[in-house]
Amino acid sequence: MEFTLNLALIRRIAREETTLAGEEIATSGPLAAYRNSLQRQDQRLQQASDAPTLACKAGCSWCCHFSVDARPVEIFNIVEFMEREFSAAEQQRLHTLFLNNSAQLRHLDEEQRMLQNLPCPFLAEGRCNIYAARPQTCRNYHATDATGCQQSYEHPDDMDIAPDYAPLVYQSGATHVDAFSKAMQDAGYDIAAYELNSALCEVIREPLASRQRFDTRLPAFVGLDSTDVPMEFMDTDDE
Repeated sequence: MEFTLNLALIRRIAREETTLAGEEIATSGPLAAYRNSLQRQDQRLQQASDAPTLACKAGCSWCCHFSVDARPVEIFNIVEFMEREFSAAEQQRLHTLFLNNSAQLRHLDEEQRMLQNLPCPFLAEGRCNIYAARPQTCRNYHATDATGCQQSYEHPDDMDIAPDYAPLVYQSGATHVDAFSKAMQDAGYDIAAYELNSALCEVIREPLASRQRFDTRLPAFVGLDSTDVPMEFMDTDDE
């Protein structure tokens, strides 16, 4: 799907979020800054003028079977959310799902993982049970017609299928994530993306060590493959 870049929108969000996130990371720490940033991300997505065209709604969960990568700050936020909101029994149930999913995905490369349909461990009766703490990728994934999402689910080996999306929602969300990631990178934190299930397993296995590595600006998850995600909208001033 081709669309025209709204450079004024992109530059405004990039400037505002990079500055504010940088200040909050320095004063409140990365997790508090990330949680504040999530609220701004949701607001920007909702305020996009084409947001009313989205087909996404509660109970639509095709995309909840697609592979998700997340950055360390997102992983630690999810774990803290689980510890606050879920019983010990529910946490243990989720730990088992993380292990099972990781065993299926851990040794696949990014392209191979895209060919798998595997329900997210947080999917329960068609809904996300960590919705408030869901990763930025999940917040930004959207479609104006769920047919494409269903087709991608039913034909995971067909990489030519792509849902139609709302250009301004997409630009607002992607620019916001780029800007927050740039602020984290400028502060020296690990912003590589890791497969969600495997990273969760690592935090559960080594909660103190993985967090200490992250806080001291080292790669958070030793032994896991990671992906450097390009920042799509951070160089528009040069265009």
